[in-house]
Amino acid sequence: MTRPVLTVRPGTPIQDALQLMRTEHIRRAPVVDEQGRLVGIVSERDLLHASPSEATSLSIWEVHYLLSKITVDRIMAKDVLTVTEDTPIEEAARIMADNKIGGLPVLRGTEVVGIVTETDLFKVFLELLGAREAGVRLSALVADRTGELAKLTSAITKAGGNILALVVFLGESTENRLVTAKVEGIEQAALRKIVEPLVERIVDLRTTHGA
Repeated sequence: MTRPVLTVRPGTPIQDALQLMRTEHIRRAPVVDEQGRLVGIVSERDLLHASPSEATSLSIWEVHYLLSKITVDRIMAKDVLTVTEDTPIEEAARIMADNKIGGLPVLRGTEVVGIVTETDLFKVFLELLGAREAGVRLSALVADRTGELAKLTSAITKAGGNILALVVFLGESTENRLVTAKVEGIEQAALRKIVEPLVERIVDLRTTHGA
């Protein structure tokens, strides 16, 4: 999660909230009352939609006056989905995906202590796949049977390969799984020779240089 989290008050003018988001490069902010309790959440999109269209017939002075009167509590979402600090990251991701939302405030009791955003999930995804690590990236379909994954990792290790990352996805059927691994200490051709007898099919095999 991202912490400390930037919050706004219900009475904050939407212009001020929008300026905060642009200055801090964030796209949403929890809304808290004077006691620090969560009362809503507002996104940059909400704020932009509350602004007049460029085609308005109002003068710039009238526009600024009207905007100064609109506060965050007028447009914020009040039914906020939240998680706690000990919520597994995959559960937070599931909640976000199922509800098509881009962020979840993280609570400790009634206190907002952080926020989980799409960017946080992308960072976790990069780490899980070893995207910044140099090595050989393997994707292969492995039979969904007890011990098959252990055979694969054991063979790589015995050949001197160091597995930097390992992730298992759903396969092409209920009979297999897609295994993606990042391995260092072994050349691409050698890894292919080791892996081919142990998997149903190598989907992708390439050398990456990290970042």
